[in-house]
Amino acid sequence: MVQASVSPPVPHWELGIGSIACHAWNKDRTQIAVSPSNNEIHIFEKSGDCWRSIHILTEHDLLITGIDWAPDTNRIVSCSHDKNAFVWTFDPKQGQWKPELVWIRTNRAATCVKWSPKENKFAVGTGERLIAVCYYERENNWWISRQIKKPIRSTVISLNWHPNNVLLATGSCDFTTRVFSAYVKEVDDKPSPNPWGTKMPFGELLKEYKTGGWVNDVAFSPSGCRLAWVCHDSTISIFDSTQQQLLITQKTPFLPFTSIKWINESEILTAVCFLIKIL
Repeated sequence: MVQASVSPPVPHWELGIGSIACHAWNKDRTQIAVSPSNNEIHIFEKSGDCWRSIHILTEHDLLITGIDWAPDTNRIVSCSHDKNAFVWTFDPKQGQWKPELVWIRTNRAATCVKWSPKENKFAVGTGERLIAVCYYERENNWWISRQIKKPIRSTVISLNWHPNNVLLATGSCDFTTRVFSAYVKEVDDKPSPNPWGTKMPFGELLKEYKTGGWVNDVAFSPSGCRLAWVCHDSTISIFDSTQQQLLITQKTPFLPFTSIKWINESEILTAVCFLIKIL
């Protein structure tokens, strides 16, 4: 059942930077990193009833398309049309964010980025029909990437990690939702068999679901047993790996959904210009 709910009034803040392409909150939501549809990341801090700019990060050359802020390590990862990703670490002594370049080995724009639950690796979607899974190689003191290519046939526009830190759900413009293994032996414990699969070498395609539009967002439930996604044809789909591989797709009368988030195992929030509560 789909219910449209009118949200109660929420505080409205004007940051004074124009339209925002992407954003990410820190752990306690006292700071927010936003990109004003250019090559900059502006970090704002809550100050009384308003937000003040405290840092501007400028290493990227082109439009920034994704930002994610790791809550425990306090590192920021960003990606851009310049085909690069940066990991930003805050130096409290100098009071500055220091960038580390991540070579994701793509010839086209990076489109989205997401830290894994353990924050020891991250995934980057690209316009080159591939996903770069990046992790820190201590021996050489740099971030390196491994690529997942087949059978992706178009731009990857959404990513979400399973709670086990190994499975990666992706949505792309080829009207397909996929679940891959992103197991990296250098940083991950060997995964045990689960409802999504038994053998999980890196890049293994575990599940694939055809849809009726671009897959704008994907999300695993808190337990990792369910996967939900929203598409550009105004549908929402939920797959349950424990109930005989049950897949439910609901067509809605609303504009296309752009994001989705699980509240708990039975409730989802998804948004376009307002919140839709899914029971």
